[in-house]
Amino acid sequence: MDLFDSTHQLLEGALRGAAARHTALSANIANANTPGYRRVDVDFHAALREAAGDDPDAVAELEFTPAAEPGVMQVDGNGVDIDVEAAELAANGLEYQALVAVMAGRCSILQSAIGTR
Repeated sequence: MDLFDSTHQLLEGALRGAAARHTALSANIANANTPGYRRVDVDFHAALREAAGDDPDAVAELEFTPAAEPGVMQVDGNGVDIDVEAAELAANGLEYQALVAVMAGRCSILQSAIGTR
């Protein structure tokens, strides 16, 4: 019997994915004025859905890597819209905070059950 169930593993995967997406979005913002830069993003929601559907244990082995987004917005070849990136970063931050709150609640329940609280 495992101490952590598939929900816990999915939460861990979601936290790793949100962190990877935060890194990608931050890179987009940092390169907003770099000519020829192509924006990157991480679609970890689809990867989690796929892994959870097949085998929840597969979530622990997921790697989230940024993928270049097609499309150019500016004359210099840069594909970053700073306003969109900032909004996406804020939304991702809120999602990350929600995941941390859920994980903290689950850990608190475990600590209570073990008797360490």
